[in-house]
Amino acid sequence: MTIVDMLRKNAELYPSEVALVEVNPQRHENRHITWREYELVETTDDEPFRREMSWRVFDEKANRFANLLLSRGIRRDDRVAILLYNCIEWLPIYFGALKSGATVVPLNFRYSSDEIRYCVEKSDADILVFGPEFIGRVEGIVPQVQKGRLLFYVGDDCPTWAESYQELVGLCSSADPMVPLSADEDAAIYFSSGTTGFPKAILHHHESLTQAAIMEQKHHGQTHDDVFLCIPPLYHTGAIMHWMGSLAVGGRGILLRGVCPKTILETVSSERCTIVWLLVPWAQDILLAIEQGTVTLSDYRLGQWRLMHIGAQPVPKSLVRRWLKVFPNQRYDTNYGLSESCGPGCVHLGVENVGHVGAIGVPGYRWACKVVDETGAKVARGEVGELCVKGPGLMECYYKDPEATAEILVDGWLHTGDMARQDEDGFYWLVDRKKDVIVMGGENLYPVQIEDFLASNPAIQDVAVIGLPDERLGEIPAAIIELKPGHEGTAEKDIDEFCLALPRYKRPRRVIFAEVPRNPTGKIEKPLLRERYGAAHLVDRENRA
Repeated sequence: MTIVDMLRKNAELYPSEVALVEVNPQRHENRHITWREYELVETTDDEPFRREMSWRVFDEKANRFANLLLSRGIRRDDRVAILLYNCIEWLPIYFGALKSGATVVPLNFRYSSDEIRYCVEKSDADILVFGPEFIGRVEGIVPQVQKGRLLFYVGDDCPTWAESYQELVGLCSSADPMVPLSADEDAAIYFSSGTTGFPKAILHHHESLTQAAIMEQKHHGQTHDDVFLCIPPLYHTGAIMHWMGSLAVGGRGILLRGVCPKTILETVSSERCTIVWLLVPWAQDILLAIEQGTVTLSDYRLGQWRLMHIGAQPVPKSLVRRWLKVFPNQRYDTNYGLSESCGPGCVHLGVENVGHVGAIGVPGYRWACKVVDETGAKVARGEVGELCVKGPGLMECYYKDPEATAEILVDGWLHTGDMARQDEDGFYWLVDRKKDVIVMGGENLYPVQIEDFLASNPAIQDVAVIGLPDERLGEIPAAIIELKPGHEGTAEKDIDEFCLALPRYKRPRRVIFAEVPRNPTGKIEKPLLRERYGAAHLVDRENRA
C-alpha cells in the first residue's frame, strides 16, 4: 500500500466524515472567500474562521489536481513545488501531485525570493504552486522561474503572470487517474534547514512516506476516533509525517493558524483534540500563561486530550516535569528525527517510558541505531559518539549532490551529526550537535547539558548556550538567556550563583540577556547567535584589554 492508497481507502470507508479542518483566528477579514469545493462553516465575529473537508472531497480534490497536472504533460520524474501557509488546500495539492506520479517539493514559507528561486531550480521543479502571501516574493523572480515552468496561484485575484488554481481544477475530472506507483519511485524532495548556507535537497521514495504513516500510528496508538492538532508548518517533515498517523486510520486532522496559548487551548477544546504535537517554545508559553493566570484551564474542555508529544529539538527535563504536573492525566512522548530520515520517529521515547524523560528514546518502528567514533567504529555504552540511524525511511540521496550524500550515508547508515550516548537500559541520550560542541582548553562541552540545567531556573523562559572565541582556551561557553516576564530584575550574578551547582568547567563564562531566536520548527538558530555575538565578544575583549 502506498500513501495515496491510504487516502483512497479513507474516501471509500469514511466518505462523509470530516478529514481536515482549517482554523484561522486571524482571517475574519477574508470571510468573503467562498471556495465552492469546500464546506465553509459560518462563524461570528468572536469566533475563528473555520473550513472543513470530508475524506471524499479530499480525495476528489487530489484527483482534480492530478488530472490537471497530467493534462499539462506532467509525468514521472517531473516535480511540483508547493509554497503555501498551512491551509485546507495544502494536503489535496500534495496528494494530487503524488497521484499524478510527480515528485512533490514543499518549500519553507520563510524563504526569500533568492531562496525560492534556488530551491525551484535545485529541485528541477516544473510547477510552482503558491499563495497570496508570496505574490511579492515570487513576482520578483518571475523572469527566472517562469522559464519552462508553470505558476499556479491559490487564492482570489490571481496575478496576470500566473494561472488560477481554483479555476483550473474546477474544470478537471474528479475521477482517480490511477497512475501506478511503486515503493522505490521518487515521491518528495524536502529541503534541509539551511543553517550552513543554501539548503540541501533531500530526495525520498514512496516507501519513506508509507513508513512514516505506519510508524506514527504504531508509536502513538492512533485510532479512527483520535483528533490530531497540527500547528507546525506542513512543509516540514515533522508536521506532515505526524499527521500521516491520522491518515493511516482515517482520523480527523486540525490545521491551526496561530500559536498563542489561548488559541491552542481554545482549539483543543472546541475541536475535541486528543493528540497535540508541540514545539518547546509553545509548551513553555502555555505553562507560563497558566502560571501567570492569563489563561484558566477550567475555561476549556481538555479531558479528551490524551497525548502531548514534542520533537524537533532537545527537550528540557524540567519542562516535561512541569507539564505533567499541570496535566497529570496526559501521556507524553519525545520524537527524534531528521528530514533525511523522513521526519520524526527513527528514535522515540515511547509513551510507556516517561520514567526516562530526558532521553530521546529507543529505535523507532523498523529502525536501528548505533553510536560511533570518528573512525566509524561503534563505541561502548555510556561513551559519547555520533548517532547513526538505519531504516526504511532513509533518504535516497541529496539530490544532485553526490559528495554530500557520500559524507552522510555510509554503508546504509545515516550519520546524523548529533552526538549521543546509549545508557545501560538501551536508551539514547542526545548530547549535542557535533558542530555545536564547544572545545574549551581541550575539554568537550555539550551545550544541551548546560541548557537543560539552566532551563530549570524559574526565572528563565528560554536559553541557548554557544561557544565564543577565546585566545587562551579556544572557546568559552556563553549563555543567551531569555527571561520570563516579571523576572527582568534577574542579574548576571544571580545566574552565576545558580550555576555554582554545575562543575566549574561547565559554567557559562558569559551571560547575555536577549531573545533566543528559533526557526519555524523550534530549533535554536545557533549559527545566527554565533555570528551575532562572536564578533561583538572579540571587540569587547579587546576594549577591556
